[in-house]
Amino acid sequence: MDLYKQDAVREVTLNKYRINLKWVRRIAPNLYLKDLSKRAYQEIINEYASTHEHQTTLDFHHQIKSSILDAVDEGLIPINPTRNAVIKGKSPRKKKIKFLNESELQKLIHRLDLGNEINWDWFLMLILKTGLRFSEALAVTPNDFNFQSQMLRVNKTWDYKSFHGSFQKTKNESSVRSIRIDWQLAMQLSQLIKDLPKDKPIFITEKRIFNSTVNHYLKTLCEKAKIPVITVHGLRHTHASLLLFGDVSIATVAQRLGHSSMTTTQETYIHIIRELEAKDSEKIMYQMSKLV
Repeated sequence: MDLYKQDAVREVTLNKYRINLKWVRRIAPNLYLKDLSKRAYQEIINEYASTHEHQTTLDFHHQIKSSILDAVDEGLIPINPTRNAVIKGKSPRKKKIKFLNESELQKLIHRLDLGNEINWDWFLMLILKTGLRFSEALAVTPNDFNFQSQMLRVNKTWDYKSFHGSFQKTKNESSVRSIRIDWQLAMQLSQLIKDLPKDKPIFITEKRIFNSTVNHYLKTLCEKAKIPVITVHGLRHTHASLLLFGDVSIATVAQRLGHSSMTTTQETYIHIIRELEAKDSEKIMYQMSKLV
């Protein structure tokens, strides 16, 4: 970790390595690398899987496996004991994607205080119209906008979890992207931020920011609008769902959201995709019925 990962990956990723190291020490405190057989490795995976979901166990396996393969390359052990390991895990909890429909979204927008100064309402509107992640939206600076071409460049995030906060890398390479914004948002923001420092985040002040604080504010707005309560991340889901229901391709939605692959988009919005497939089936039957 110190040699290859320190300063090469985001702090959140490095923390995952640290946590997984603690699990290895907890599960196999007396196991030496030279004694790591396929059976011993499978026992470690099984023990971890007994308290974690399959996907979390798979992530754990991938990180441990990469270290072990390095040990094989360096001749510390003769064979790869992770080969053909069976990845188990607890059944995942049913995840319900919370997002607003178009009618509910309009009610929320009417509750936003979109005045002549940058505030958290403008922050929420930016996420609604772009699908940015919370940390990506916090990192937006005036320099990231090209109002003439109506583009927003996403190439960093804001480390809001640290005390002082700072810029850091995006979640993955696919998260570095350019997002087209509508002319109305471009015109409004161009006036709001014209006098702000060009390289400073437009939503960051001296006061520390917490995700829970913004979520609480959004909850208040939802309750006043008498619509389902969602989180800031739910606004990202709302953005994606509106695009999918608007017949925007999965590939385009994946690129706009900064997903590493279309598979992520398909898995996240499978319920919407199935609903759209049902509508497509009706369209197909209609077209075929005309062939007489």
